[in-house]
Amino acid sequence: MTSGPAKISSAAPVPSTPAPPPAPAWQVGAKPLPLRPDGFGQILPTPPVLADRSLPTADLLPPPAGNRFAGTVNPVPADVLARSTWQAGCPVKAAELRYLTLSFWGFDGRAHTGEMLVNASVANPVVTVFDRLFAAKFPIEEMRVTAPAELTAPPTGDGNNTNAFVCRPARGQTNWSAHAYGLAIDVNPFCNPYTKGDLVLPELASAYLDRGNRRPGMITPGDPTVAAFSAIGWTWGGTWTTPKDRMHFSSTGR
Repeated sequence: MTSGPAKISSAAPVPSTPAPPPAPAWQVGAKPLPLRPDGFGQILPTPPVLADRSLPTADLLPPPAGNRFAGTVNPVPADVLARSTWQAGCPVKAAELRYLTLSFWGFDGRAHTGEMLVNASVANPVVTVFDRLFAAKFPIEEMRVTAPAELTAPPTGDGNNTNAFVCRPARGQTNWSAHAYGLAIDVNPFCNPYTKGDLVLPELASAYLDRGNRRPGMITPGDPTVAAFSAIGWTWGGTWTTPKDRMHFSSTGR
């Protein structure tokens, strides 16, 4: 039995619709804000891409082996000190600081390694805090040493760096912040904004003032973050009346 001739369709092929290009990733720090008279940026609505923030982490250090927590405590290497905000006029000597590397979970569901400068007197307890946060899989977007240029850069209102030592005065004051001694840590600032009157910091983080809308990276009363810091005797700025500093933990109560 022989087969007949193959049938050839005369219909023109239907062109496939090209997939839309992926939306560009949000570029943190790329868009300076107009300034207020007090020098902070204008408080603007949260961009939709940041309203439920889950930006990926850019790795600065190798991730932890086997997704297991690792924390190290060392004197501050000269190259790290040089790219930090430390200078001779800071209220703490360089020898009184320690350089930590700490494992953390990103919003991308991957384990990463971050870095932090803290006062030597609190270095080991801080490692235990982040060990507990890693075990709880509390997500952190970024953890790196603050650079000097960040202190004078125009505000962009979208930062979310978890950090400790920053040689600067307290916000709106002339006295040194607890950060300038390495005795305070800000955790996911964008997800846990600072407020005082009409000021919101970071300036684009107003969507996170709704604390009833629980999203990853937020700190709430009694959660694993508050419990971990409370266990080493640190206080949480989220319990303050004014300002309310939801990102801030310190050993000094300030």
